[in-house]
Amino acid sequence: MPALPPCPHLPAPRAGLDWRSLHAHRDADRGADFYLACLEYGHALWQRGFAARSLLCLDRALGADLRGDEPVLRAWPLPYAAMAWLIAGTPADVFIGNPRVHFQHYAGRMNEPRRAQRVARAWACWALVRVVAPDLPGDPRHRIAEPTSDEITAALRAHGHSGEVELWQEAIKKART
Repeated sequence: MPALPPCPHLPAPRAGLDWRSLHAHRDADRGADFYLACLEYGHALWQRGFAARSLLCLDRALGADLRGDEPVLRAWPLPYAAMAWLIAGTPADVFIGNPRVHFQHYAGRMNEPRRAQRVARAWACWALVRVVAPDLPGDPRHRIAEPTSDEITAALRAHGHSGEVELWQEAIKKART
């Protein structure tokens, strides 16, 4: 696997991180510490050349049980910008799968806890992928109503954190430039 450059939107990973960094939270509260562990381990996976697995860690970070006022979010906001940066920066010879299909399926098959929030975030990431990698096809066999940008915005406003819509829209805006 090629070593990939650090992502400016994620915390620098501690040396030696592996699956145990997330496994430690298996039976614990999945709040701020879990969120930071997901970001850190996702960054470590990215730098090791595991782009697809890195995105899955960022998915898990988006599912952390946070209120929106935790100090970690001031230092490391929800990873919309990181998602866009990683997807755009994945070299052609590094496996990333099809993030558009991943988020389409993820949104359509979401379970509790905080289902509405997590569905809104999955669709927000799906929309981000459509901007960053517009050539990636959706899954035509997965019959689901794909939301408009306005519907995603409304869902994030209703179920996300204060300022989350603006964070997502800024990532979309930067991805377009």
